[in-house]
Amino acid sequence: MIVTDSEHRISDICAEWRAEGLSVGFVPTMGAFHRGHLSLVEIAVASSDRVVVSIFVNPMQFGPDEDLDRYPRNLEKDCKSVEELGASVVFTPRTDVVYPDGFSTGVYVAGMSEGLCGAARPGHFDGVTTVCAVLFGIVRPDLAVFGMKDAQQLAVIRRMVSDLRMGIDIVAAPIVREFDGLAMSSRNQYLSVEEREQACFISIGLEMALVLFRMGERNCEVLRNAFLSKLEDAPLLKVQYVETVDPDTMLGVEQVEKQVLLAVAVFAGKTRLIDNILIELEV
Repeated sequence: MIVTDSEHRISDICAEWRAEGLSVGFVPTMGAFHRGHLSLVEIAVASSDRVVVSIFVNPMQFGPDEDLDRYPRNLEKDCKSVEELGASVVFTPRTDVVYPDGFSTGVYVAGMSEGLCGAARPGHFDGVTTVCAVLFGIVRPDLAVFGMKDAQQLAVIRRMVSDLRMGIDIVAAPIVREFDGLAMSSRNQYLSVEEREQACFISIGLEMALVLFRMGERNCEVLRNAFLSKLEDAPLLKVQYVETVDPDTMLGVEQVEKQVLLAVAVFAGKTRLIDNILIELEV
């Protein structure tokens, strides 16, 4: 496996693969891999002839009071993990490679970037779409894999790729959870013992809403309140938002008619955790 921070080298490698008729899969990440990240790589390896994994902690998607400086980093371990899964190249660009002197372009996806995490973290998705557009331009993949845990990010990236005719197949990977249901996240390591014990109530609350739906409930306010009621048992958790939205547009929905995404953001102490569950009628 090749590890490189050179934009020109990664572009040349991918161009050679394409010239040979090989498909290129891509997994853009910020590193600090857990099993959730590795599941994305597994999907890319199974779906492509060659796979590029990028590791870049993108400063453009962090707010001024967020954890850019302390975001977990473990490049050596990350590279070893993806090599064992069959990745071909790990691309580790420096900030001045991604955003060279004079860089002045941003990518903004209107509407679906503005609610949920977009409202809570102004400018976050502009940073996500801009860095992904840059990385897509360097790698030029046939497909890219993103996790469903960041459902709003997935929808925003799909819209960007469609609107800008990038010709990339965006593949969604299921949420990977801990033994007690907590969605895997690089930030879970920030949790204290007590916070970690209570964090599992997030997924329990989502499952409670799903159970109500399966019993016939279609009113989204009732489903949201079911989630909130469960978190009353976890005093260390503070809800930032709980919303029911269309999974493709991220617009609010008040009645389950086809598919609804119940999406939440919760603080456990100072650590912000996101999760979601897809509620859909059987056809």
